[in-house]
Amino acid sequence: MKVTVCIGSSCHLKGSRPVVEQLQYLIQKNSLGEKVELGGTFCMGNCQQGVCVTVDDKFFSVSPETVDDFFLREIYEKVQ
Repeated sequence: MKVTVCIGSSCHLKGSRPVVEQLQYLIQKNSLGEKVELGGTFCMGNCQQGVCVTVDDKFFSVSPETVDDFFLREIYEKVQ
């Protein structure tokens, strides 16, 4: 599974750094490093929608407050 987080200026201001850090932590905590590839990219063109994240090319809007639920629903449950 490929997870990509926008680290462009707009998403950075909306919290992309804490989103990336929490995803890194959750992937490591759940021993998913072999199953989940986490990467960053610059602008995805949806700046108004918050921190832009794709999971295998499916778009999501994530915030530091919603990242844990996002991880459980869209990553953890799908790679188990």
